[in-house]
Amino acid sequence: MTIRKVLLTVVGHVDHGKTSLLDKIRRTAVAKAEAGGITQAIGVSIIPLDTIQKICGKLLDVFKGKLTVPGLLAIDTPGHAAFTSLRKRGGSLADIAILVVDINEGFKPQTIESLEILKANKVPFVIAANKIDLINAWQYDPNKNLLDNINALDYNIQGAFEKKMYDLVNKISEFNLPAERFDRIQDYTQQIAIIPISALSGQGIPELLMVLTGLAQRFLEKNLQIEEKGFGKGTILEVKEEKGLGTTLDVILYNGSLKVGDTLIIGDVEQPIIAKIRALMEPAELSEMR
Repeated sequence: MTIRKVLLTVVGHVDHGKTSLLDKIRRTAVAKAEAGGITQAIGVSIIPLDTIQKICGKLLDVFKGKLTVPGLLAIDTPGHAAFTSLRKRGGSLADIAILVVDINEGFKPQTIESLEILKANKVPFVIAANKIDLINAWQYDPNKNLLDNINALDYNIQGAFEKKMYDLVNKISEFNLPAERFDRIQDYTQQIAIIPISALSGQGIPELLMVLTGLAQRFLEKNLQIEEKGFGKGTILEVKEEKGLGTTLDVILYNGSLKVGDTLIIGDVEQPIIAKIRALMEPAELSEMR
């Protein structure tokens, strides 16, 4: 038995910063290349443990060197209203999710839709309250951690920030979900963690990754144990025609293994589809499969 990567999906309303958050972690610029800044397809990228350790630094000292989760497989879901079915597929597949919310705009239609998808599929999630850098007169010292920066804010700015935070807490409570800022949570099995972040500057991202890693290690480790030998089992995210390749499948393999020449049996609406694997390609770490 071995432990696989955590399947993480990033959901939320259009333009609230889902792809920008992953860009900051990967140090890429996918969001700028998208049409109108809106993700047009499900994207998948591997975020290895050493990247998480590099970003989090001393925050991971709480684990006392006992990190067993090998990293994240992040699924970036489309934000446009036309991509509801893709978003559902990404949300239902995940071990854990990040619901990205613009802290200044609050809940929007796709925020609510994403939340309902996560609830329906019983996917544990945290909330990334993005764009804190746009709060009026917000100041940030890159040499300090998130909480020290918040505590150093002017009293009036802190007050405006806390009001926005508790507007989110109140909105989430309408869905019968208790929530609180991550450092104030008493029981992670009973409350949803809200982590204030800026996908632009990177503030709060170390804390977000620390919380995700901690939740995965504590509550999901048994679900991550897989048998590498035996038949491959997975979920298809997308089927498309690629120039020079023909029909390609974007697949999350969550158990067993696949090799070139293997026979695939794919569930379809009318009858199973049987095909042979001609080639296997995997995205490089910190790059994105599109």
